Amino acid sequence: MTTQAPARPKPDDYFSDWKKREALAEAMIPIIGKLYRKNVACYMYGRLLVNRSVIDIMKAHRFVRQVEQNELSEFDSYPVFEVLSELELGSSHVDVGQIAAKYKKYKGPLSLTEFVKNEVSGAIGSSYKPIPKPVDVVLYGFGRIGRLLARIMIEKAGGGDVLRLRAVVVRKGKGSDIVKRASLLRRDSVHGSFHGTIRIDEDTDTFIANGNEVKMIYASSPAEIDYTKYGIHDAIVIDNTGMWRSEEDLSQHLKCPGVAKVVLTAPGKGKLKNVVFGVNDNIITPDDRIVTAASCTTNAIVPVLRVMHDHFGIVHGHVETVHSYTNDQNLIDNYHKKERRGRSAVLNMVITETGAAKAVAGALPELTGRITGNAIRVPTPNVSMAILNLLLEKESTVDEVNEVMRQAALHSPLRKQIDYTNSPEVVSSDFIGSRHACIFDSQATIVDGKNAVLYCWYDNEFGYSMQVHRIVERLAGVKYDVYPKDDQ
Repeated sequence: MTTQAPARPKPDDYFSDWKKREALAEAMIPIIGKLYRKNVACYMYGRLLVNRSVIDIMKAHRFVRQVEQNELSEFDSYPVFEVLSELELGSSHVDVGQIAAKYKKYKGPLSLTEFVKNEVSGAIGSSYKPIPKPVDVVLYGFGRIGRLLARIMIEKAGGGDVLRLRAVVVRKGKGSDIVKRASLLRRDSVHGSFHGTIRIDEDTDTFIANGNEVKMIYASSPAEIDYTKYGIHDAIVIDNTGMWRSEEDLSQHLKCPGVAKVVLTAPGKGKLKNVVFGVNDNIITPDDRIVTAASCTTNAIVPVLRVMHDHFGIVHGHVETVHSYTNDQNLIDNYHKKERRGRSAVLNMVITETGAAKAVAGALPELTGRITGNAIRVPTPNVSMAILNLLLEKESTVDEVNEVMRQAALHSPLRKQIDYTNSPEVVSSDFIGSRHACIFDSQATIVDGKNAVLYCWYDNEFGYSMQVHRIVERLAGVKYDVYPKDDQ
């Protein structure tokens, strides 16, 4: 039997309370690290706690108030960490926040130790592995998305038993190419410094990031590389250049010895499967050799459209994207093959087209022909916004729509795709580094009967890269054992 957890009383001394909770968060870090080296990843209501600072961990606890209407205290979660640290857990993902919150509501006879053991019973003594053996991954291209994917893969390397970044393929530049490329990985003007250390071995064209040895391979086209010469076999190649988007062109990668599958970080052409993870990733089959991750905007809007259509029905809608400028625009006015994009990206708002609305049909066939779209590029380097103007089948209210989206963001299978904010003060820079495909801004929602206008932020670089990484895991056959079980 469970009941609503009582609100935590206000402390008599806020500073003393903070220092005590801070000390507990500090004590969590070695436990989280120890578990992660055993391929046990700890979460706080879907937010990964691995390699996070004390303040990051405390903020993750504070976030829980949006879910449970009551802040989760480190006094509640630390005892759960202590129990977990004493268990022999197999490879798994454990949401410590969910377990701690459940125990706060629990009124049964079990002690905390017994309760935690019961919640993760399937992982105790388990020899489960997400995949039978590690899968090699190659990044073809090392631009904005490529470098962020490298950061994500290195961060998520764990015990090295799942995905292993083995190589990066680029066209060789002048001078110390690998030094410059490693420097761009180490320092990023938008996303900050790399969390870790990077060493360079120029003699072997290799960089070592947090112990991950990554070969820099120089090539002019996909078809000219024998990856087996570098000890790479059955690899998944992530093509993030955007130069080849058809099945025929991308098949060049498959002709290379050592390559098994290809993921494109752009919308594919022809009959290629465009996947929005969380919505239609079920279309990926073991026989697929090439899939695409669609676009950042498609990944941002499709999860929200899925939820809205399921709950209210969508008659038709228009998506206007306010999008940060990208590398294909000019810094100053100059020739560009596309209309308006030749004008200075840092000085102008630029109206341009987006294929995201059309791509919705690939992930949500029931909305074919019901969504239109356009885009405005604006002078910001990262984080964009999608404004969804929808005509619904059912009348609704602001509160009802916001609650539906809050539940979707916090408790549904789409919670890794949709985040939720109820702050009236947030702006675009607040969402740099978001790991979600989009963040629903509840304070901006407008509803008038059947007409609804929704505002969704998205980190068009990092959030999208996370979606790509999830597709790569699915293509590799990775399946994590998740606890607690009723949170899946």
